[in-house]
Formats: sequence, C-alpha cells, structure tokens
Amino acid sequence: MSQSTKLLEPYKLGPLTLPNRLVMAPLTRNRAVPPGMVPSPLAVDYYGQRASAGLLITEASQVSQQGQGYQDTPGIYSKEQVEAWRKVTDRVHERGGRIFIQLWHVGRISHTSLQPNGGAPVAPSAIRAKGKTFVNGTFADVSEPRALELSEIPGIIEDFKRGTANALAAGFDGVEIHGANGYLLDQFARDGTNKRTDAYGGGIENRAKLMLDVSKAVAIEAGADRTGIRISPVTPANDITDSNPQALFDYIVDQLSALKLTYLHVVEGATGGPRDIAPFDYASLRKRFKQAYVANNGYDFALAEKVLEAGAADLIAFGKPFISNPDLVERLKAGAPLNEWDKATFYGGGAKGYTDYPTLKATEAAE
Repeated sequence: MSQSTKLLEPYKLGPLTLPNRLVMAPLTRNRAVPPGMVPSPLAVDYYGQRASAGLLITEASQVSQQGQGYQDTPGIYSKEQVEAWRKVTDRVHERGGRIFIQLWHVGRISHTSLQPNGGAPVAPSAIRAKGKTFVNGTFADVSEPRALELSEIPGIIEDFKRGTANALAAGFDGVEIHGANGYLLDQFARDGTNKRTDAYGGGIENRAKLMLDVSKAVAIEAGADRTGIRISPVTPANDITDSNPQALFDYIVDQLSALKLTYLHVVEGATGGPRDIAPFDYASLRKRFKQAYVANNGYDFALAEKVLEAGAADLIAFGKPFISNPDLVERLKAGAPLNEWDKATFYGGGAKGYTDYPTLKATEAAE
C-alpha cells in the first residue's frame, strides 16, 4: 500500500495526537499471574512491542473479583495490579505509544470457582447463559447466576469508578468501558437477558441505565476526553439477544454522545465472525455520535481504507493482525506481508505466540 494511505494519517483524539489511525483492539490472552490476577512481566514486552499503533487498548481487565469470568485475566482493583500495569504503561510510553485499559465486568459469564467465596455470578436477571467459560485449565459450563439486588448496583458503578482511578494511577492515557459482547453492561441493556421490573429494567431507557450510569461515573473520574466505550449491537456472543437492537443502540449512542466520550468503539456484526450476521444501520450511530467512531470486526487494510475514505469511521481497530504482527504499522508502511497467527496460542501459555512473533526487521536480518 502507498504511504498516502489514510490509515497512516495522524488523528487528534481528545488530548492525544495519534500518529496513525490503527487501533490495537482489546484482546483477551489469559496470561495474568494467579492468585492476584496481576499482569505478567511478559505483558510489558507484549504491549511495548506494539507501541507504534495509533492507540493500544489492553485486554479486558476486571474491575473486581466478582467481575472475572475466565482464568488468568488481569484485574485493575488491587495495589499489586496497579503496580504491574504501571510497568506496562511505562514501557509503552518509553516507546512513544499511547495506551487505554479496557474496564470489564463479565456479569453472568462466569463460574463459581472464580467468584468471591464460591458464590453465584451476578446478572440483571437469574437467567443462565448457554455457553462455556475457561476455568481450571478446561472449558466448563457457565454457572447459574443470581439477579443483582437494586441495593448492589451503586457498588458496581463504584467498582468501575475505582478501576478508572486505579488506571490513571497506573499511568494509562485513558480507559475504555466494556459495554459489548454479552457482558454485564450489555446484559442489562438487552431485553433477552434483562427481565427486571425496577428502575434498571423494562423499557429501553431503564435497560440502558446501568451502561450510562457507569459511563457518567467513569467520565467524571477520567475526564470524558479520556473515556471511550465499546458496544456490539448485533453480536450473538455469550448468548445475548435483543428484540430491537437499532432502537436500543440509537438511544444509547445519543446519550453517550451527550456525555462527550472521546470515542465510540463498535463491533460491527458478530464478534470475530460475519460482519453481516444481522441487519443494522451503523451509519445511524456514526451520525449520532459527535466524537470519534472506531470501527471494528474483520477489517483488512483495503476495507479500512475504503471506510476511512468514505468518512464512515475515524479509526479502525485490528485484533488478530496485531497478535501476530507487533510491527503491523511498519509492515503497512512498507507494503510488506504479514505473519500468520497461531490460534493455538491465543489463550493462555507463555511467550510462545505472545511475544515471539518476528518483526519485519528481524525476519530480514535472519535471511
């Protein structure tokens, strides 16, 4: 590809100037160190290697022990986690990069073995998801959840707020709220998972309330210009459904735009699957949201270029290409081929398939 590509143009995102429009998508890698769910020393290398991306978004990081749904995912609720993440942000900043952390609560997509005192995972309603999670080295059915009491909801909002404060203490440039892929905030928003009859259930405004309350609290803590959010309007991930996603997400995005969050990160289609799984007007979200629109899901460079040229997005998030190409930006500049990714090493393990993918320079030097 030529050097004049729009992907390689700088972009002003709130107080940050991104050197290009490539965003490294949040990618769960299950390599945190138990029992404290602390990012490993390998994470310092992993993120540091990819610092030439316009913006790095970390793997989803739970805001409390209750928010964890899979083994070996990092948290952002303890002093030890903050200290370990500080080493990551220091390395990324040393290499001229910018990095946000993704704040996560999985809700019902969890297992009793991960929960405080072996309790039931929490959800808007006591409806068990059809699906599995990865715990104790194997795939297991997700556990039966319990419905959150109304009195517990302020505590959930507080967990996100505390996670935000911890993220800033750890040196992150901002935070992304995980409102996608059938996790807690998404579970509250959808009528397939939310059967509540209180202030957080019923019509669209009530179901959207938790996502918006969390967004307000996080934006106050971090500054709206350092707060992004990720949504996935039609994904079926984690057994999530809604009878009218267009009306739901048009409403949510109107409210998010009013909060002046710095970006809206949209998984278009099925997460990691077909882009055309269900009809949805993403242009409606683009029009409603006045700040940056980050497009995600199945983008190659050609599609990214086309969408940017059409003004349909401001930034493009890439996932798997960043796993196997730490120097994805440099390869794009050089028009060089990409490394293939190894699916077998996506989740869990050590350096193999994590920090050992060769850069273009290393490959050329070895030839």
